[in-house]
Amino acid sequence: MKRFLLFVVASVAAWAQTPNLAPDLASNPAAAKPQLNSALPTIHVAGDSTAAKGKGEQQQGWAAVFAPYFDATKVNVVNRARGGRSARTFITEGLWNELLADVKAGDLVLIQFGHNDGSPVNSGRARGSLPGLGEETEEIENINTKKPETVHTYGWYLRRMIADVQAKQATPIVLSLTVRNRWENGRLERGSGRYGAWAFDVAKAAVVPFIDVTNAVADQLEPMGEPAVKALYPQDHTHFNAKGATLHAEAVVAGLKGLRLAPLDKWLSPQGAAVAAADMTWLRLPRPWNPKVPSLFLVGDSTVRNGRGDGAGGQWGWGDYLAPYFDPEKINTVNRAVGGTGIETFRRIGHWDNALRLMKAGDFVLIQFGHNDNPPRGPLPGLGDEEGDREDPKTKETRRLHTWGWYLRQYIAEARAKGVTPIVCSLVPRKTWKDGHIVRSTDSFAGWARQVAEAEKVPFLDLNNRIADRYDELGQEKVNALFADPHTHTSLAGAQLNAEVVVEALKALPENPLAPYLRAAVAK
Repeated sequence: MKRFLLFVVASVAAWAQTPNLAPDLASNPAAAKPQLNSALPTIHVAGDSTAAKGKGEQQQGWAAVFAPYFDATKVNVVNRARGGRSARTFITEGLWNELLADVKAGDLVLIQFGHNDGSPVNSGRARGSLPGLGEETEEIENINTKKPETVHTYGWYLRRMIADVQAKQATPIVLSLTVRNRWENGRLERGSGRYGAWAFDVAKAAVVPFIDVTNAVADQLEPMGEPAVKALYPQDHTHFNAKGATLHAEAVVAGLKGLRLAPLDKWLSPQGAAVAAADMTWLRLPRPWNPKVPSLFLVGDSTVRNGRGDGAGGQWGWGDYLAPYFDPEKINTVNRAVGGTGIETFRRIGHWDNALRLMKAGDFVLIQFGHNDNPPRGPLPGLGDEEGDREDPKTKETRRLHTWGWYLRQYIAEARAKGVTPIVCSLVPRKTWKDGHIVRSTDSFAGWARQVAEAEKVPFLDLNNRIADRYDELGQEKVNALFADPHTHTSLAGAQLNAEVVVEALKALPENPLAPYLRAAVAK
């Protein structure tokens, strides 16, 4: 994961912090001393005033209403959040060490910071962290403590917390920020600058669970409209009332249930069991973090993004290594591919609709399917409009299916309807040799992808042939190192090679729609 983190550090350095700082509360009392049942596991919460216990009905933190979602006879829930604190000051004031002293193996520690990390580093409350995820530092004499202090980046403080929790054999879970009541052009702010993206990137690089509280709550608030949402924030744009606290708490519970953590279901109270799980949380799928620039979406199967996108089992998809070719100041790269899906199941399960909801006019989407589209779970072969019934081998349910080409045309049409530019890719080849050459899929999925792209007049990237040509040149022995399993899933080196070929294919297009967004060194 070090290579991924190096890219993340480089790519976020240019992003500015938000100037809209969180307003301070009149008082930020210390969290109550917890009374723990040492025989039980514990869920600990580290955060700021948006999680801490507030004044009551008019202003309340979400973690103050969190415990009733769990059975107190099976798990402790301890809210150690403290108002006014940043990731930096939660550590430097000793609050983190107090929490850590109670952490034991098997516990969960929820970590949520960011609202106060954009504050000044050494004026006022001197609580700001340096922006970004790198190892940069700033030496100061703290104006409040009158002591020398080495100030680190926001990412550094989160990584410190994650490492401390893991050293206790407990599970750290990173949360994105609570939602602020700030609107622009009818849309709610999502992420308070880059802090949501940075939290996601730290969790991904550290291979720890992440819950996107920001977008889960904003998706509920935005349809309510500005007047109704304002009623949840009677004090200011950051601090919500008890109803807003409950909404955020339930988003956290839904996310926890979607992480597939084995013991969690046994810890829930009836109130917690009644909350619908956010089933896709475990996938840790990214979103476009900068709404001011276009986004490049990737949809496909595990050869594009495997599992959680963290290299488990040494397996990587090429989509995880495409972003470094693009300028992050000009475009978001959003890999929404999901392993085990095919061109029909990706739609049926809801992954396509979820991705489509995130897209806006001016965006782009790369589409690659085929590996999971053979019978019995795949659609009908071919390109026509015929339909047929097929029994699902797992559920035994009979479904009416269309042809592979029909589904691809739906992706193209629905993307275009949103003003999104679709780009079709043929599937990357498997490591299957015949007569000294990699076997191509020209007569099936790769050929069908080309035919649909030509008929619909959309850009086509022939990854199947281009990558197969590379493999042929390298030979069987060198190609073996590019795979992490017998023939389908690439290693890190294989994913990097495939991403390189994707960019090569883009640059070879007569008119490359993504040319303006490539890094200068890549575009040459």
